Amino acid sequence: MAIATRACTCDRPQSLRSPDELAGMARQQRTTAAQRIALVFEDFAGGGVQRSMLRTADGLIGRGFAVDLVVARAAGPLLSEVSPQARVAEIPRSSLWRAGGYAVDDRTLFEALATSKKARKSMRYLPALVRYFRNVQPNAVLAATARYNLVVLWARRLADSDAVVVVTQHDQSYDPTLPPGLLRGRHSAALIRRDYLQADAIVAVSNGVAEDLAACAGIPRSRITIVHNPVVGPHLVAKAQHALDHPWFAPGQPPVVLGGGRPDPQKDFATLIRAFARVRAQRPVRLLILGDLEDDQCHAEYAGKLRALPEELDVAEDVSFPGFVANPFAYMARAAAFVLSSVREGLGNVLIEAMACGTPVVSTDCPSGPREILEHGRFGRLVPVGDDRAMAVAIAATLERPKAAAMLQARAQMFSVDRAVDRYIDLMFHRD
Repeated sequence: MAIATRACTCDRPQSLRSPDELAGMARQQRTTAAQRIALVFEDFAGGGVQRSMLRTADGLIGRGFAVDLVVARAAGPLLSEVSPQARVAEIPRSSLWRAGGYAVDDRTLFEALATSKKARKSMRYLPALVRYFRNVQPNAVLAATARYNLVVLWARRLADSDAVVVVTQHDQSYDPTLPPGLLRGRHSAALIRRDYLQADAIVAVSNGVAEDLAACAGIPRSRITIVHNPVVGPHLVAKAQHALDHPWFAPGQPPVVLGGGRPDPQKDFATLIRAFARVRAQRPVRLLILGDLEDDQCHAEYAGKLRALPEELDVAEDVSFPGFVANPFAYMARAAAFVLSSVREGLGNVLIEAMACGTPVVSTDCPSGPREILEHGRFGRLVPVGDDRAMAVAIAATLERPKAAAMLQARAQMFSVDRAVDRYIDLMFHRD
């Protein structure tokens, strides 16, 4: 089965650039026109990994590189945000029998096939990725999440490709619910260590993720490079200024506290709702939680409990779940505060996005990104994970004494698209 490749024809407004910027882009295009970079990830769902890969693609295209978005499924709400200059390649899954045929002459792959159920699932993408390496011959590949990090490394080896491969770790590796030797995603620590060390660069999106990966997989810390997610760019600033037709943001309405994310216990929206109820008992305030609670059957029971909780706490009239919104930045820019209630994060893109909109933030002090983003509480209040009392106190204090918007926006610029893209280009092409 051939890899389905197409150019994206999604509508995308052109960013306004100065003459100097255009001249610099032209010079860059003359020197990099032949360089093709593949970004390999799951799909175009509305998650942080997908947004980071799309922003990276935008930045690379702006520097004159040719970019392929190589995905398992060319579907999801963020598909409309794909640059028309990017090619989208959907890699089909093969039968396990066919994928196993690639492994019989490779001891490392044969061991993975024989010992790891998770590796067997990842290996189904191996034949298509081997063909991609051989037929397209990319100059560099940037992969995201353990599944695609591993299969890209295997495919490069089998295709005998000289492409530079950069693997990226976006989340914590350790999961206390798994047996020893297994990391989050049920990947073997030994398998991760052995194969990641074959990459040209290993990237973690925060210091905490880097430390966790080193400790859990036994990878030397010196081999892991920190590249923060590409979050802030012209796309965010422009979308934050879009009009928002929502009655809660009309003049004279109570302040709105905002949360957002996928319907996952990791986000711990229950603690946020309980904290909100405490604040609501003291003053008029409303809570919006963005994110589609109906899109994930795995968490249907959790989503149902979340929807019922405001009624139980007698705040249902002041809590709303609008679902997935294409432009969350318009909501962020108008909210009185944004609250991250997660039990863990790789970095915490939404905190950065809210700060870039000038919105004060409150966050749990979860591993591993929020403390790093907020500089130990300098740019926003940190509270213990799962502590709705402490969160309520922090929300109330933030509403009364918000951080200055200009200070928050300046801090958010440390996590810009340009900074991240510069680092990735250095890792791929300036490694000497």
